[in-house]
Amino acid sequence: METLAISATDLTKKYGERTALSHANFSVPAGTICGFVGPNGSGKTTTIRMLLGLISPTSGTGTVLGENISQPEKYLPKVGAMIEGPAFYPALSGLENLKVLANLGGFPIERAEELIAKVGLGDRGGSKFKTYSLGMKQRLGIAAALLPNPELLVLDEPTNGLDPSGIQEVRELIRDLANRGTTVFVSSHLLSELEMISEYLVMLREGKVIFSGKTQDLLAGAEPIIVAKPEYEVDLTKLVKLIEDTGHAVVVRDGAVHVTSAKEWAPTLNRLAFEAGITLATITTAQQTLEETFFEMTEDEA
Repeated sequence: METLAISATDLTKKYGERTALSHANFSVPAGTICGFVGPNGSGKTTTIRMLLGLISPTSGTGTVLGENISQPEKYLPKVGAMIEGPAFYPALSGLENLKVLANLGGFPIERAEELIAKVGLGDRGGSKFKTYSLGMKQRLGIAAALLPNPELLVLDEPTNGLDPSGIQEVRELIRDLANRGTTVFVSSHLLSELEMISEYLVMLREGKVIFSGKTQDLLAGAEPIIVAKPEYEVDLTKLVKLIEDTGHAVVVRDGAVHVTSAKEWAPTLNRLAFEAGITLATITTAQQTLEETFFEMTEDEA
């Protein structure tokens, strides 16, 4: 039987008349990387806070590392978390901050130096926290979350503020942790990153789980698309109308039409555009990415 690091059963949280999370059901297998995605206001932070015992559910239940979320003291010593941005002493160095946290948590002091190096701050460990960039603060936050050598690591937007090389470093760090058996539950708006590292996904929309399972299963079930960009932007509206008249679903992103259709329809689209006096600068076919699938499943939320 598969061991679960996280499970939720009809997990619900209401604030007065507003329902932040409604009857959520999902599970995260142990030792995997699970991406947690959804538009702003979809219930991600509420869910994370319930899993960490910071707030109580209105109804429903869940488990973390085999323990009920109603008794967080039983599992929190084995959980590391970075949510809503890390908070540290501005006047202390990054290393000093980690040592303070190690002392408070009863962790070996030498672990602070190991983790400073592990998250790529070895050369700035002695610098004061107030001199850190946003990206450096994020890395220090991850280091702090790793102090307990956790079985489960919960990260909320861990790549916020990072440049491309920093994002790659965090990606490799997450993969390394998972390879060593740590379960990583990561919330991020960078869907291309989650697609690269996440074996599993939990997707929220308006407080409801709209997908929970393997990333490859979600992408395999997505319909193929044709992406066409007119040479002249003024033709975009005309091109959308032309496609809609054929009965195909179409959305506009970054100045191009994304048409839900098999690749075999691409030549027909090219011909129809030409006959309508529209010159296409580019036309390509592809399987939907996680980002495209996400937008398709949540686009009418805005």
